[in-house]
Amino acid sequence: MTLYVDESKLPADVKNHLGDKVTVRPYEAIFDDATALSKEAFAANSETDSKKKFLTSNRASWALSKALGGEDKVEETRSPVGDAKAVKNDVELEGMRQCHIRDGAALSEYFAWLQDQLVTKKATLDEVDGADKLEEIRKKHDKFMGLSFDTISSTGPNAAVIHYKPEKGACSVIDPKAIYLCDSGGQYQDGTTDTTRTIHFTEPTDMEKKAYTLVLKGNIALERVKFPKGTTGFALDAMARQFLWAEGLDYRHGTGHGVGSFLNVHEGPIGIGTRVQYSEVSLAVGNVISDEPGYYEDGKFGIRIENMVMVREVETNHKFGDKPYLGFEHVTLVPHCRNLVDMSLLTDDEKKFINDYHQEVFDKTGSYFENDPLTLAWLKRETAAY
Repeated sequence: MTLYVDESKLPADVKNHLGDKVTVRPYEAIFDDATALSKEAFAANSETDSKKKFLTSNRASWALSKALGGEDKVEETRSPVGDAKAVKNDVELEGMRQCHIRDGAALSEYFAWLQDQLVTKKATLDEVDGADKLEEIRKKHDKFMGLSFDTISSTGPNAAVIHYKPEKGACSVIDPKAIYLCDSGGQYQDGTTDTTRTIHFTEPTDMEKKAYTLVLKGNIALERVKFPKGTTGFALDAMARQFLWAEGLDYRHGTGHGVGSFLNVHEGPIGIGTRVQYSEVSLAVGNVISDEPGYYEDGKFGIRIENMVMVREVETNHKFGDKPYLGFEHVTLVPHCRNLVDMSLLTDDEKKFINDYHQEVFDKTGSYFENDPLTLAWLKRETAAY
């Protein structure tokens, strides 16, 4: 094996790990080496050689394709490597379950602390203060290795900026009378997390409650859907948007992205959304993907609810076409915001689903707060049955 990379980027421990098994070459050397490889492969110039092709990813550069001999000698296709990596094995799936328990406990502790600071103690905290505190809490947990991306800690109008990043000195003070959106994640040795919760500390407006509840209904509907093997995320996207669409509302981002196992928090090739690439690869057992509908009013507020779900095979009364049917298993364990739910918009079935989910959140994370009465009280209140 040959690794093409600027050798100065390799720390000593990486070089020691590679040892004699991997040859390290300068990054730019790939082109000359590819040209030499092509000449060697086609040296005989026989009839058999004329039918040979190099197989490359359709995301490979034009320069690499040219070095290999151009379109006559290269065939491009979607790489099977990414498809295989997106299917997690049993160890990775269990790691996802376990790291989300710890990460869920960290988020509950953070939200309990934040509410106490803002509402009870009347403290002044900006968005970066919040993000820093959340990272401090995550660091206490087993197997934590760092953030999976920069925390989106956003208050009021900033929550309507989908990829908002607060910066010290240029961010807002968290307003307890406005919506607060927190999109964050951690890298753990046994998995990767990405969770978004939208909360309100005091009295939300009727529109904020309505929008939040429509987003929540979409989040639940997508998680509960059952679909035949071979279905893509492109086909499932409307499940999460249907309740917003019924009100003439929508959001301008995808509904879900693949997630790596202690790897990239955005991992292809799967996804849920209207982008054409999400119609190319069907969802498979072992995929881990986000479920994150939202709603945003520029200059006012933003709402997003994001859970990680894993694709699994499910039981159905029938098997049309003798196909297996698939569904989702959630792994995110953080309460939804009671203060933002409009109960009149929920069906009895949805209320039961939320109650069962909240009971699971409490059962799996409550033990972390035996010596933390503040968070335990918050968790009991937020997971109480409707």
